[in-house]
Amino acid sequence: MSRDRFTYIVGGKAGEGIKKAGSSAANFFASMGRHVFQMDDYPSLIRGGHNFVAVTTATREITSHFMKADLVVGLDKRSHETHRDHVAEGGVVVYNSDVVESGQGIGVAMSTEAQKYPNPGLRIGVSGAAALSAVIGLSADEMAAFITREYKRDLENNIPFATDIYRAVAEKAGGKFPLGDGDRERAMMTGNQAIALGVAAAGLDVYLAYPMTPATTILHYLAAHDQELGVVTMQPESEIAVINIALGSAAAGARTAVGTSGGGFALMEEAISLAGMAEVPILAILSARSGPSTGVPTYTEQGDLRFALSPGHGEFARIVASPGTVREAYGLAAELLELAWRFQSPAVLLTEKHLSESRMTLDLDVEDAAWAEPAMHDGGGYKRYADMEDGVSPLLFPPSDELIQWTSYEHDELGITTEDAAAIARMHDKRQRKTETVLEHLRTMKTVNRFGQGKATIFTYGSTTMSVLEALRVSDIEATVVQPVYLKPFPVWELEEYRDANPIVIEQSAAGQFESLLAEKARIDAGAHIRRYDGRPFEPEELAREIERVAQ
Repeated sequence: MSRDRFTYIVGGKAGEGIKKAGSSAANFFASMGRHVFQMDDYPSLIRGGHNFVAVTTATREITSHFMKADLVVGLDKRSHETHRDHVAEGGVVVYNSDVVESGQGIGVAMSTEAQKYPNPGLRIGVSGAAALSAVIGLSADEMAAFITREYKRDLENNIPFATDIYRAVAEKAGGKFPLGDGDRERAMMTGNQAIALGVAAAGLDVYLAYPMTPATTILHYLAAHDQELGVVTMQPESEIAVINIALGSAAAGARTAVGTSGGGFALMEEAISLAGMAEVPILAILSARSGPSTGVPTYTEQGDLRFALSPGHGEFARIVASPGTVREAYGLAAELLELAWRFQSPAVLLTEKHLSESRMTLDLDVEDAAWAEPAMHDGGGYKRYADMEDGVSPLLFPPSDELIQWTSYEHDELGITTEDAAAIARMHDKRQRKTETVLEHLRTMKTVNRFGQGKATIFTYGSTTMSVLEALRVSDIEATVVQPVYLKPFPVWELEEYRDANPIVIEQSAAGQFESLLAEKARIDAGAHIRRYDGRPFEPEELAREIERVAQ
């Protein structure tokens, strides 16, 4: 009988090919036509430490990993000790008997076998794919095809090594968890890849970033595909350089985005204020990590919400939104770039490590992306800051015979600096009308997602949405899930009906920043809340039990 849902955890030291062992399994499941969710857990180390990948696959849509695994493969002693409590009832544990003396499960001398081949430290990760092949009932030939597809290099050593591991596991647990195929091969994507493709689809010309986990892979992806996507990708020397180059790029007419995490975004704040005064269209992608300062660089949290809502000093229009799923990240990234250019204002795409780096299968309509097309000046007598009724001045870019004056100083309509009281008030009024124009435009858009229906009401946002939806799928809880996508301006007009709902608010914040935002902006007081702030995303089955507890 085939398995509806199956979870595989593989763990070991950094440098042993743990991520590859997990991603190869995820790719294989997707090739079978199954839905997949992959979560990588790793410390900020190049070598050593404890790394693991949790891959959950199902025959229906899935939006989270699970931590009760049907197969756990531990390549070192720490992994075996850490994950032996994560084995589901009836699950299989495969461990490296060379480093674990009396383990629970199936012991295989992985290190001894690896020593027979070149680069044994790197080869040991192939044990994960071999053990998985045996447990899900692949034949030896199918296992070899799996290895060939995923590892490609050094097959003359990888295949015989994998075959020895496969045989040892198959002897005791071969075919224990056969998996049924889906209807078609499925694509997989991380949140950062979806964001990169979304901004490219909206017409992005330039992407600038200084590497900072967990936003770094946007830079990597766009740099690797710069020719296909037509995006100039650059890594300046610091986040301060990133944002200032970006402002110059946008002022010259190039659709430009930057990406970073909390510490880097803090360095960009002064230039965000410049963008507010100069009315420069810029999209900043802020992928949050855990804790202030350096925090816990490779883990997830939603502690940057308040920070993201009001970057920079002074009063000017800001647009902030957060995607709830990898699929939504694609369309929202494009939409925010379009809004930044429509309103010549800074826009912030706020996300977290959990969405940025997790991979999942998805159906993506590449046409589901806005195109960033600003209102352009036509004719003579150009005024960069023309005092328009909606607060949005037409744009003009070089080359031109007209004066195009961008400035960080208060100014008149031409962009000439001024300290005249009436002129100062006039430009303040102009920028305030723009803020109101943004608000009115958002009223015409979809700014809130709703899922399900039930007596209980759950509010959440960002990547936590994925965990909440999966928790409801694996429980008998009947609830309406409300996910505000736009966080500034906050869509209070969409939320008025929930003022007496006493919702459960679920977020990854110790201080309850999202809960306080709901109370402040929409006058929605939580009946209960569930918070997690240890750097790990919510696990669906654990979360379901918490929802049931607080809902009573």
